[in-house]
Amino acid sequence: MAQRKVSGSKLFMTVLCVVVGCGAVPINDLLDRASQRSDALHSLSTTLAHDLDSSFSPVGRMLMPRPSMCHTASLQTPIDKEQALQVSESDLLSLTRSLLQAWLDPLMFMSSSAKALPHPAHNSISNKIHELQEHSRRLGDGLDVLSGKLGPAAQAISFLPYKGGNDIGHDKFTRLANLHFLLSCFRRDSHKIDSFLKVLRCRAARMQPDMC
Repeated sequence: MAQRKVSGSKLFMTVLCVVVGCGAVPINDLLDRASQRSDALHSLSTTLAHDLDSSFSPVGRMLMPRPSMCHTASLQTPIDKEQALQVSESDLLSLTRSLLQAWLDPLMFMSSSAKALPHPAHNSISNKIHELQEHSRRLGDGLDVLSGKLGPAAQAISFLPYKGGNDIGHDKFTRLANLHFLLSCFRRDSHKIDSFLKVLRCRAARMQPDMC
């Protein structure tokens, strides 16, 4: 991705104020809500991954697919906060929406697969995955509205198709391993989403970069 330098948080704030009406809903509050939801998304995905960790021995964990095999791995994103601070607000929002969009089908697949998962806590796992779907949907809806007001760059979405199919596996280890892999990928992406939104919130608050 060609990273555009930040054009200025002042312009970003001005556009947002025109869009939502700063007098009605403070911009900081809007971004606080998005950050809170993304934080809950990442926290829940981390809990889910840990729930499944106990099902595998150290050797079993070594057999897991690598993060480079995640279906979103091809998306070029900032690797740390310093890089994220160099990306424009519109591009950060586009990246966030691309990651959320890429998980619509996999989350649906995980939700249906978890119901018959060979795990003693399959009901709890299934309910938590359903929560992930709801958090993702609501966060995505809010960011869609915002992107529609920020112009073409924010509206652009990178297409990241999920090609894992609808078969989670037949034996116990394969089914648990495949679901664990998907959750690990989602946890990684939810961390990116949370980080990008926190950078946007920081800019809206006009904080110094070293405070973000």
